[in-house]
Amino acid sequence: MEKKSRMREEKQVKRQEGNEAGSESPNIDPFVPRKDFYDPRELRSWAKKTGFVSTAFSVEATTSSKSNEIQKKQRNSEDGVVDLEEGVRKTESLSPTIEIDPVLGRTKRREFEIEPNSRAGSVRSGNERERNRGKFEPLLGVGNEERKDSLDDTWEDSGLNGNIARTEPKNENLNGAQVDVAVPEPNKDGGDAQRGMPDDYYPGGDDGGYGGQNASPRMICGMREKPGYVLLTWYGLQHYLSLAGSLIFIPLVMVPTMGGTDKDTATVISTMLLVSGVTTILHSLFGTRLPLVQGGSFVYLAPALVIMNSQDFRNLTEHKFKHIMRELQGAIIVGSLFQCILGFTGLMSLILRLINPVVVAPTVAAVGLAFFAYGFPQAGSCVEISLPQIVLILIFTLYLRGVSVFGHKVFRIYAVPMSVVIIWTYAFFLTAGGAYNFKGCSPDIPSSNIILSACVRHASTMKHCRTDVSDAMRTSAWLRIPYPFQWGIPIFRLRTSIIMIIVSLVASVDSIGTYHSSSMRINLKPPTPGIVSRGIGMEGFCSILAGIWGSGTGSTTLTENVQTIEVTKVANRRALIIGAVFLILFSLVGKVGAILASIPQALAAAVLCYIWALIVTLGLSILQYTQTASSRNITIIGVSIFLGLSVPAYFQQYDPKSSLILPSYLVPYGAASAGPVHTGSKQLDFAVNGLMSLNMVVAFLVAIILDNTVPGSRQERGVYMWSTPEDVTTDPSAYTDYTLPGKVGKFFRWAKCLGV
Repeated sequence: MEKKSRMREEKQVKRQEGNEAGSESPNIDPFVPRKDFYDPRELRSWAKKTGFVSTAFSVEATTSSKSNEIQKKQRNSEDGVVDLEEGVRKTESLSPTIEIDPVLGRTKRREFEIEPNSRAGSVRSGNERERNRGKFEPLLGVGNEERKDSLDDTWEDSGLNGNIARTEPKNENLNGAQVDVAVPEPNKDGGDAQRGMPDDYYPGGDDGGYGGQNASPRMICGMREKPGYVLLTWYGLQHYLSLAGSLIFIPLVMVPTMGGTDKDTATVISTMLLVSGVTTILHSLFGTRLPLVQGGSFVYLAPALVIMNSQDFRNLTEHKFKHIMRELQGAIIVGSLFQCILGFTGLMSLILRLINPVVVAPTVAAVGLAFFAYGFPQAGSCVEISLPQIVLILIFTLYLRGVSVFGHKVFRIYAVPMSVVIIWTYAFFLTAGGAYNFKGCSPDIPSSNIILSACVRHASTMKHCRTDVSDAMRTSAWLRIPYPFQWGIPIFRLRTSIIMIIVSLVASVDSIGTYHSSSMRINLKPPTPGIVSRGIGMEGFCSILAGIWGSGTGSTTLTENVQTIEVTKVANRRALIIGAVFLILFSLVGKVGAILASIPQALAAAVLCYIWALIVTLGLSILQYTQTASSRNITIIGVSIFLGLSVPAYFQQYDPKSSLILPSYLVPYGAASAGPVHTGSKQLDFAVNGLMSLNMVVAFLVAIILDNTVPGSRQERGVYMWSTPEDVTTDPSAYTDYTLPGKVGKFFRWAKCLGV
């Protein structure tokens, strides 16, 4: 009662002061009963006694003394926002409460909780205030008057003052009415102390980008930044080094299987570096324009292994490598033409409606799972270097991922190249120290030589473990320019063309998931279906170039780009173009390809075990955009992945002779020649048996049928939200990064289906 009496006296004094100052404010009666009023200081006392701890981030701004109230009343009068009880007319309304989301680390705008009846602002009743009282009092703490007094300064420093009125309501005068004011909690993890924001808050707007809870942290070098050519060169080389395994290890698998020599392996590696550099520049300028590296994809590796292990090529001894490469070139060119037409005609925009995360996730995961029969069986041929390689790369990527050297997490970014160099050096010392010297056995073991019976059991060890077996350094030229049709005129056959047409569609699905995930990591608005179609069409054109030059695989967006952007925090188009130029220059030096071709096969297989496993997890991580706990999604994903592994195994059992002719790790890719499908056409039989023996094709077919026929809400399915042409019209500046450069964009302005 004494407190209430004292408060009445204070209110009368303030009214007298207002009258003396010449105020004409009317006398407004209280609109909330006094019995609903509670003193915040009493609640703080109660919270301290009971040990109540709150996790809320909003606080109620209160005053502690009469002098503070008078000062704040004067400031509010200058801004046009005055206490209701004083009766001065307001010139602006109170803004809704702004809170800091504790999970996302970004501002969250909350709507009015009670519809205001006048322009006075939004207030909440005393009953609701009573329910929410405990959310914010412990944050202030007892005796923390300095924090309350500097509330206005906090809003000014945080840059949010334009979004909320600098109002500190006086609870004594409001008689129970309350206006919430949110105060960002200071960052305890080393973020911006002034703004009170965490480190991963991206200053792109109140919504924190378009990634939602999956939005990326702040980029070190964003799309439009120009830090200088030195840093751009460093960032570009860093990006390609982190993708080194995906760029150079495919020829180490393909060329020996095709019967090629070490010189052929070095030439294919140089060709792949050239094609990757050229296609990355083309995609960065004329594709989606996202900072994504293009290169030989593992999506094309599995069908290439199916083609090269067919019965037609098993008995070839002379020019086997060139004959298989020419047939691969023809198949890649035909499949890429289909992909090019699909993109540039806008048909991809229609197919895009059928492709969602529930389809993309098992398809990409099946790409990595397709090589489980090759991975460790090939790496196990020399466990003394493959096991240390796997262990070291896991130590770098997992246990040392947080270690920084000069501000860079080198162990996480350069895990693959650093581990390869260390283990390769270790293998060199083993070879030089005589660990693989066997009496009477020569380390030079061409497959055409007859090996002595005493050395047969050591032949595999010397071939896979020694670092001096390869003669690429001796046979490769210092300067060699890869040129079109360097292996001969491509061979076009119906059976291989059908396989590559379907595989190019699977590669497009893989790229679509990468487009969406990378745009969210970079905090860009998602591209429109037209822009996606343009990117797919450009990938088809780039794959045609790969087929003409003879790299052995088509060119597509590497799935590992998403991981690289997440790790390096670099997403700069100029950096990628500069790095691509260096890649082209390296491809002209024949010895660079020769050095890479000298990597022991067991070491290469060990690195691929990690890369393929990474592709599997990147595919499954796409499920974060869906309701993963949904029984519908669980069933579709599980059935797609299981059948994607089991159905190919069924087709592979119909060729028992393959196990006698082919190595065990190549048996799964020999089913195309003797599968269960017999239609009377050998070309069609080969194509169907070959396709159904590919894990990613089966997983894709099962997933796309089930996801588009089983009922489910858009939120449950995680339907990709692409931007629309209307969004581009209303906010064209937000899509500048996707716009074609200069005169090219004006020339193709008529092509509305390409999002130009």
